[in-house]
Amino acid sequence: MSKNIEVSTNEKTYFLEALKSGIRLDSRAFDEIRQPEITLSKKEYGYVELDWGTTKLAVRVSAEIRKPYEDRPFEGLFMINCEISSMSWPHFDNQKNSNDEVLIARIIEKAIRRSNSLDLESLCIIAGEKVWCITVDLNFLNYDGNFIDAGCFGVMLALHHFKKPDISIVNGGEDIIVHDVNERQPVPLSVLHVPVCLTYSFYNPGNKESNLKGEDDDEIYLLDANLLEEQNREGSIVITLNKNRELIQLSKNGGIPINANVLLELSFKSMKIVDRLTEKIKEVIKKHEAERYEELNLRLLEVGADR
Repeated sequence: MSKNIEVSTNEKTYFLEALKSGIRLDSRAFDEIRQPEITLSKKEYGYVELDWGTTKLAVRVSAEIRKPYEDRPFEGLFMINCEISSMSWPHFDNQKNSNDEVLIARIIEKAIRRSNSLDLESLCIIAGEKVWCITVDLNFLNYDGNFIDAGCFGVMLALHHFKKPDISIVNGGEDIIVHDVNERQPVPLSVLHVPVCLTYSFYNPGNKESNLKGEDDDEIYLLDANLLEEQNREGSIVITLNKNRELIQLSKNGGIPINANVLLELSFKSMKIVDRLTEKIKEVIKKHEAERYEELNLRLLEVGADR
């Protein structure tokens, strides 16, 4: 992906023969994703650790008050920083980013920031003067394939988990008081929709020349490829959807051609997976909020509570 890695001929032949026989080496179905394992911080809002199989990442969301852009005085700022280093895989280069690494960062940014999944107008404090700037730092800790899907899921999970401090505007809007989270309950972000990226990898078990001519349409696709599967694939496509059945992004960068009917089939299959992952985010956040509510005895702050 950054430094050239060659897979041995025996390993590649064994992998392709297994696919022809309908067998995936990690025992998953061809259209099955790895089950994410989520760890939410109980001390810090917006810090999430995610295990996507053995692909691991950490996401931290932070907020600060800044001046808005002159051409967008009513909108807050939203930035996503993607860090891929040799810590996640020794073959990544720390000195410069490869084309694939830049592509990963841009696809995640396009899926989330450019699709307006976060309501930027809700981040406005004083129009033209002060707005919230939300920054997402995405760090990959271990690489076993499919940074795009894991990264997009992790960022959306962290945005749901994050809460910005409550504020008070005093002296006719001249001064702003930012309250500590222990003084006032923080305010969650306004997330308009939840984009989910799903990456399909394609393999050509037959004649590559006939596939390019359109004579063969027997390519094999795998959802959520691991490292070995990514190294042997001959093409990929990223489909980004949300629960509202909106197609947010369709990204295919080179590789073998894909039949239009196959693309439609994959899009319909992706809808069920998107629904499942979206519900998982909501369930995890709801469970975490209930646990925090009990631990901090927040019921005592309710109106009419028996103190």
